[in-house]
Amino acid sequence: MDYNARMDEREAAARRLRVALQLHEAGVEIRRQALRRENPEASDAQIAALLRDWLRTRPGAEHGDAEGHPGIWPRR
Repeated sequence: MDYNARMDEREAAARRLRVALQLHEAGVEIRRQALRRENPEASDAQIAALLRDWLRTRPGAEHGDAEGHPGIWPRR
């Protein structure tokens, strides 16, 4: 594979990563707004705590986003 082809692949991968990160940020902002609507009296710090807790324990991803069973790290 020549240099230009490798650079094109790297640039495409970088674009995909940027899009994934932008989608994550958008999703977090949408959840923040929902928490604000659900808890209109909450302070910014309380909303931040609720958001942090949700990110850590959101339904369907209690052990992270990977498939499989939780394991011990580092593996032996």
